[in-house]
Amino acid sequence: MVFLVFLRLGLSSFGGPIAHLGYFRAEFVTRRRWLSERSFVDLVALCQFLPGPASSQVGIAIGLSRAGLPGALAAWTGFTLPSAILLTLFALGLSAWGDALPAGILHGLKVVAVAVVAQAVWGMARKLCTDAARIGIALAGACIVLLWPTAAGQVGVIAAATVLGLLCFKPAQDGAHDALPVSVSRRTGAMLLGLFFALLLGLPLGLGVWPNQALAVVNAFYRAGSLVFGGGHVVLPLLQAAAVPSGWVTNETFLAGYGAAQAVPGPLFTFAAFLGASMTSAPNGWIGAALCLVAIFVPSFLLVIGTLPFWEPLRHSVRTQAALAGVNAAVVGLLLAALYRPVWTSAIGRPQDFALALVALMALMAWKLPPWLVVLGSGAAGWLLAAVMP
Repeated sequence: MVFLVFLRLGLSSFGGPIAHLGYFRAEFVTRRRWLSERSFVDLVALCQFLPGPASSQVGIAIGLSRAGLPGALAAWTGFTLPSAILLTLFALGLSAWGDALPAGILHGLKVVAVAVVAQAVWGMARKLCTDAARIGIALAGACIVLLWPTAAGQVGVIAAATVLGLLCFKPAQDGAHDALPVSVSRRTGAMLLGLFFALLLGLPLGLGVWPNQALAVVNAFYRAGSLVFGGGHVVLPLLQAAAVPSGWVTNETFLAGYGAAQAVPGPLFTFAAFLGASMTSAPNGWIGAALCLVAIFVPSFLLVIGTLPFWEPLRHSVRTQAALAGVNAAVVGLLLAALYRPVWTSAIGRPQDFALALVALMALMAWKLPPWLVVLGSGAAGWLLAAVMP
């Protein structure tokens, strides 16, 4: 039952993480009454607090509450599988027949990524950067990452923002709330959190002792899933820094896949499957897709299930909320930096590119068209522009 319900959502949930949470609320609170409104809000708060894909983590928690650990796995599989398969097939098709596709179509996919990321930056900035201090953290973070474009630079910005959040912000105390409808012992939670940190620290050490591409890929995607706050779009700079400079995929392939990821339902983190399938050397194909997909989602399982037993005191902690406010502002800065490089610099080279990006942005923000339709339209427009204005 859990798998089938989430499979239907995985086939129909377009629109990104905020839209996914709306689908979840309608399905599990209003229609099926698997949990109360307050419990659902608390689950969303927990998953916003943790790094990783919030909508997928909420799904994992709901599956856990219904059917234990098998339910959590069934919920994730059902919600993730459709988009992962579609993106893997797109990657394999691009590798096999990419030269047969008109160049304008792929360029249109890169241009639409500009509009998608710009929309994400604007939406997150309006919600998370509400005063001068938060705006300052976001802009400083963007500047640092642009000047120091490495994964270490991004992690350093998040760490610094955590400290600044503790020093600068004093959030109001939350009111009373329902207990979460999930029973996990503190011992189990502590073991899973310990495993999370052991992998985060141990994978780079293992790579130093036993260097090979498979372990390097697992390390990169596990780190991306562990350190990304703010949802799917924010994973873009971490994955780009890991996959493109290393030569695993070209920047053109990366951005084409990112554009295509907007046209499929389900979580944006399944972009990892596209990258795994597209790699220029093994592991690639279906094996690479599965390896990258599992590696980027494992932190979500460990963090959600491991944190649930300790969430009640953390939920009330003003210091936790203050630190998170700083991290959220830094996340906006990371995404703003990614909007410029690699998204803008790789896609916008001519006036017609800029015009197409503006039309795509208007279609998303003003006309409220579904992202998949905007992506298809941008691909077609890119092909037409290449034919008329080569």
